[in-house]
Amino acid sequence: MKKNILITLISAPLLLASEPSGKEVFEKYCWGCHHQHSEAFGPSFSEIASKRTNEEIQAYILDPESMYKAFGYKRTVMTKLKLTDKERETIAKYILSYKGK
Repeated sequence: MKKNILITLISAPLLLASEPSGKEVFEKYCWGCHHQHSEAFGPSFSEIASKRTNEEIQAYILDPESMYKAFGYKRTVMTKLKLTDKERETIAKYILSYKGK
């Protein structure tokens, strides 16, 4: 029993460290086209956060081809990113952290 608790306590930081932060996902996948406060190739995160919900952001990331018309865009150039569910949730939360900024 004590051995299991010890193993859990030792491995917990390793498990948490393997989850990417929103900033890490942003830098890896989004930075080329989006910036936090200024428009780049795509809209800024502060603009997206002011218009979209968490679910809408995740849906657009998951399948931009089927969502762009629903968002009122004439076209989309966003590629379909191969993110894990956790990465998609993390980046959506990170984008929404710019709401009102």
